[in-house]
Amino acid sequence: MDIAIQKKNQSFRLSVDLIERLKKLAKGQNRSLNNFVETLLIDAAYHTPNEVTLKAMEEVRSGALRDVQPLDMSSIEAMEKSMGL
Repeated sequence: MDIAIQKKNQSFRLSVDLIERLKKLAKGQNRSLNNFVETLLIDAAYHTPNEVTLKAMEEVRSGALRDVQPLDMSSIEAMEKSMGL
């Protein structure tokens, strides 16, 4: 049983430069301009980061993690050791 998603036409006024940039980005992903913009809008409207993610994003922006040693990804054991497990 297919469930049809209702859609409505809507017009927006956007700068020519922005439209051209969006077209290039859509083409690079082999998608239509409509699908590309709709996906961006859905992402912006429905994927709000939670408190933990927002805190992590702020840590990165503040530079607080600059002195943190990177994970050793050479093996599972090395990764666990570099994580302090």
